[in-house]
Amino acid sequence: MIEQYSNLIKLVCEKKPLVYHITNYVTVNDCANITLAIGASPIMADAPEESADIACVSSALVLNMGTLNESAIASMVSSGKSANGSCVPVVFDPVGAGFSAFRNKSAARILNEVKLSVLRGNISEVRFLAGIQSETKGVDASESDLQNTNDAAIVAKTLSLQLNCVVAITGAVDVVSDGKKVIYIKNGHPMLSNLTGTGCMCSSLIGSFCGAAPDKLLEATVAALLTMGIAGEIAYDKAGINGNGSFKVALHDAVSCMSMDTLLERAKLYEA
Repeated sequence: MIEQYSNLIKLVCEKKPLVYHITNYVTVNDCANITLAIGASPIMADAPEESADIACVSSALVLNMGTLNESAIASMVSSGKSANGSCVPVVFDPVGAGFSAFRNKSAARILNEVKLSVLRGNISEVRFLAGIQSETKGVDASESDLQNTNDAAIVAKTLSLQLNCVVAITGAVDVVSDGKKVIYIKNGHPMLSNLTGTGCMCSSLIGSFCGAAPDKLLEATVAALLTMGIAGEIAYDKAGINGNGSFKVALHDAVSCMSMDTLLERAKLYEA
């Protein structure tokens, strides 16, 4: 079973998919470098004047709501429609959905006008988009939602069926669903939550794997999250004791050195 995920690492390196990001300026450098680390090629551009042109020739599109403005939303919608027209996978990271009226309106517009391939968010963001009561803590999941994760599989499956796309809820245990299957991933380390942008980097990895395997969206999403979780474990073992800065460097190193054998050996997941 795990081979179907580990084999995608080789596929990313072979295809070197071009992953177009419209993402937030807090994590843009990390997202670009994590994309390079796994073997894909990033492009980071947010001008509405060129977004549609770039999207249609890319292998995948990653839309991230981390730092919003009207221009960025216009670019996201334009690029999303262009990607849809060219059968390019679209990954949506609804950062902070449920926290402000502007974010809620922007997320709703993207969901209404763009056909998503994968939606990745924390439990609070996904609960909100699924129409289930939730609380947010800025761009992070709220403590109450984090303590109520037993229904994460139901939430992921519900939103997946609503949007007809793969939904991934990332946290201490990642939950991925395509509306039929639910896959739990138990790799990772708590120190990942101490770094800004690890969620954004997960979305970039998902875009990279989906760009290499657009016909295997569920498997690509799982492979990306396994890669991030295992890399977090390796990074902590090598540099966690030295603090956040060393851990961050080790995390990028671990992704860049991720192999099929490492993923096969260390993957901790099950299907329900």
